[in-house]
Amino acid sequence: MTPSGARGTARPAPTAPHLSVAVVGGGPGGLYAAALLKRLDPSRNITVWERNAPHDTFGFGVVLSDETLGGIEHADPEVYTALKAEFVRWDDIDIVHRNTRHTSGGHGFAALGRRRLLEILHHRCRSLGVELRFRAEAPDPARLAETHDLVIAADGVHSTTRTAFADVFRPHITAHRCRYIWLAADFPFDAFRFEIAETEHGVMQLHGYPFSADASTVIVEMREEVWRAAGFDELDEAESLERCAKIFADALGGRPLRSNNSAWTTFRTVVNERWSHGNVVLLGDAAHTAHFSIGSGTKLAVEDALALAACLSEQPTLTDALDAYETERRPVVASTQRAARASLEWFENLALYLRQPPRQFAFNLLTRSRRVTHDNLRLRDARFTEAVERGFGCPPGTPPMFTPFRLRGLTLRNRVVVSPMDMYSAADGLPGDFHLVHLGARALGGAGLVMTEMVCVSPEGRITPGCAGLWSGRQAEAWRRITDFVHTRAPGTAIGVQLGHSGRKGSTKLMWEGMDEPLDEGNWPLVAASPLPYRPGSRTPRELSRAQLTDLREQFTAAAVRAARAGFDLLELHCAHGYLLSGFLSPLTNRRTDAYGGSLEKRLRFPLEVFDAVRAVWPEDRPMTVRISATDWAEGGTTAQDAVAIARAFADHGADAIDVSTGQVVADEEPEFGRSYQTPFADRVRNEARVPVIAVGAISSWDDVNSLILAGRTDLCALARPHLYDPHWTLHAAAEQGYEGPGVVWPPQYRAGSRPPRTGRTDAPKPRLTLSDLPLAETPAPGS
Repeated sequence: MTPSGARGTARPAPTAPHLSVAVVGGGPGGLYAAALLKRLDPSRNITVWERNAPHDTFGFGVVLSDETLGGIEHADPEVYTALKAEFVRWDDIDIVHRNTRHTSGGHGFAALGRRRLLEILHHRCRSLGVELRFRAEAPDPARLAETHDLVIAADGVHSTTRTAFADVFRPHITAHRCRYIWLAADFPFDAFRFEIAETEHGVMQLHGYPFSADASTVIVEMREEVWRAAGFDELDEAESLERCAKIFADALGGRPLRSNNSAWTTFRTVVNERWSHGNVVLLGDAAHTAHFSIGSGTKLAVEDALALAACLSEQPTLTDALDAYETERRPVVASTQRAARASLEWFENLALYLRQPPRQFAFNLLTRSRRVTHDNLRLRDARFTEAVERGFGCPPGTPPMFTPFRLRGLTLRNRVVVSPMDMYSAADGLPGDFHLVHLGARALGGAGLVMTEMVCVSPEGRITPGCAGLWSGRQAEAWRRITDFVHTRAPGTAIGVQLGHSGRKGSTKLMWEGMDEPLDEGNWPLVAASPLPYRPGSRTPRELSRAQLTDLREQFTAAAVRAARAGFDLLELHCAHGYLLSGFLSPLTNRRTDAYGGSLEKRLRFPLEVFDAVRAVWPEDRPMTVRISATDWAEGGTTAQDAVAIARAFADHGADAIDVSTGQVVADEEPEFGRSYQTPFADRVRNEARVPVIAVGAISSWDDVNSLILAGRTDLCALARPHLYDPHWTLHAAAEQGYEGPGVVWPPQYRAGSRPPRTGRTDAPKPRLTLSDLPLAETPAPGS
């Protein structure tokens, strides 16, 4: 059955008298939406259906941010006043790890009991004339859509409304790897508390916070396999309570825990492709979920209600209002879900960080979602942040990004890398004046390491006719001109070369003429691990024979010898982004049935052979790194666990660091873009494979760099586009942080520009009195 007001019909917004609204679900989001809509237009007939009793609630405390409270205060001062009287407020977070507690302050939380929140909203709805129907199943969603002008589906993560119209909303529901249970303790924690328990069965964690003067929420969480090993799958509710209280006896002071029909469950992330269908709209957990570790569920639902009510008042039709609501809320929710996913995965992989020093572990936990950063935390609690920096080894006044890092015989003076970026500006593989200016400018800009673009080992290994190479002595001489400039004019800056072969992604047009499109003429033959074109319309490569593999290996070693003579300080082997060596690593691009295909061990064989051959001719004191794609962002491709194994294999063969990128292996990839979106893969490789890493991927601020390094998620940060925007990005990062130490040095020619120029006069006297400050009788007459 199709609901009335189908998409495309300009149905009037429900503001005229007697228009009816059905709200399915009596949680905070649904109740608040009902109250707001009734307050904005008392003539609306609004009914809320809730299948549970008025005082039934699952969970205990609710945390709301100051931002959310501000929205409530402006929209409904009466609700805000009632909430404010109930709030428990605190500033501190306690992290307990290996019997050491670290406290970070300045965070600002407000919480109250979920039952009390519902009581306040019940009272507000009734006072406004909203009809509340408890212990009542809502009618069929399609029927509601026919009999009401607007249907708000606030029926939670298991939404029956969403299920009824699943073909339109197209939900994607992801179950995660931890089990958790909501409990309570009859005493108030004095801070938001995270406590880690390392048991014989595995690691477990407690999340606890006060929600009243005499009670706290307690969430116990652990990986599924730990939950089963500990026997929780065989315990009843009372036995689970007793076991959890015993495990976390120190945090609880020996007190018991209590439940409210509590059960172990698995968190599910809900994402919908659409939030509305005709006159039916999703709100809160029905539309989206975000992990409880960032305290976002009720917050998002309340903010949804605020936005929906505003859009219904502002837009001329219901269709326009629902479109505006989704347009406004979707990016906010997506950002929250990215942060929540990062937090969720941090706790799923908690065991990776147990070896960190307790203070660094605490910093890592606090910054896990990437919403709290080094600079932000320094503003909240400078003493705590400075203590973490001292433990990390930062000299006084030195941001983490300006601490040195050693790779074999090379010491980088800071942790910033200019990432390899193809410029497509060479002639017959020969770097020219453009490369000198491009790389020279970035070397003068203060980065610790400047990387070339992928330098190809043969003419047939180029991506485009404009790609640079190292297959001839003349090219090596041209590169020597550039390395000499860097070492002479930017002393202390290292320059590295990235060697690679395009494989099946070669013989294409320059990026700005048609990225990945085959050349119209002048093509060269393509080779790859398997005869698979990169995308429809691409040319099909030949599968490499054993003899050709030997020839390719020799091309890499010859190029490495030239790179050493050209004066490069570091060599990176490009095994990422679907180029030739990457094509061997991914099961999506390697379909071979010989010794170089099949299992991961076999797929690694040729890239490791190339690495060994290059390492044998590369100077012993100079480091080698390897760039990998840690995921193909496609089903059946390289997994994060594969990436750890690949990194370990290269490290065992002598790689000094792994440059952890992702994707670009298959054309039908589906990356999960967002700020620092690739850094979790570097984090996992570093902390599971125990190898130094370079993190990449939408790292755009010096605050991100400081945060990632200080938390122990990476050793170096490679930035590409920021260095295209600002070649002096690192110098400016130092200036903005007031840093003038040895980690970055301004060229003497540029030192006068080490402070931002003034843009206008700032020393004029400020007005002390205006005419409006004078009593009316004393206001001077015109012209006096």
